Amino acid sequence: MPHKNMTPRDQRIDDALDTAGVRHRATLKQEWPLLLLLIFVWGALWADFTPGNLLFGAIIALVIVTLFPLPPVVLSGRINIWYCIKLFVWFLGQVVAASAHVAALALVRGKKTRSAVIAVPLRTDSDLIVMTVGHVLTLIPGSFVLDVDRSSSTLYLHYIDINSAQDVEKARENIRDIERRLIMAIGSHDEYEAIKSECSPSVRRKKARA
Repeated sequence: MPHKNMTPRDQRIDDALDTAGVRHRATLKQEWPLLLLLIFVWGALWADFTPGNLLFGAIIALVIVTLFPLPPVVLSGRINIWYCIKLFVWFLGQVVAASAHVAALALVRGKKTRSAVIAVPLRTDSDLIVMTVGHVLTLIPGSFVLDVDRSSSTLYLHYIDINSAQDVEKARENIRDIERRLIMAIGSHDEYEAIKSECSPSVRRKKARA
């Protein structure tokens, strides 16, 4: 993956203005990925994916993007349907497993359960990937994103069942695994090739010897 420039970058003003210095308004063609994501989040929050609820979610999404316009979501230019399906199936499994884990903690440990606020610097500098990682984490029980540092693509989140430094590193690896799955599904070509190279057996052996 291309080396990410860690110098703080603030694109908000540039993103919000067009070449004439006038505030840019994204078109519906540019907004549709954001609309689909908002509709999905609405259905997930209510645990209701019926047509009526999704239609109401679509109306809410349209109101949000109309009243609170954002810079257009920059897409990577690639999407892998197979990895998207794998990501969705994996996500459902994680929701079930995490729900059982949180329930067990509540029953067995109760108030003795420890948690922590951890920082996780991601490898990508794509706002779309960073945002989606945050949404996936928030929808999986046991974790909640508190803040995002856009300049360094760092997530700050509350994570449950943290009892040691090893648990912190394991949590970070779990979050970077979500990032990896998203890059494989919708990341740019450069990020995709970098992740494939990073996951190759030779690279893994080098990391194990390091």
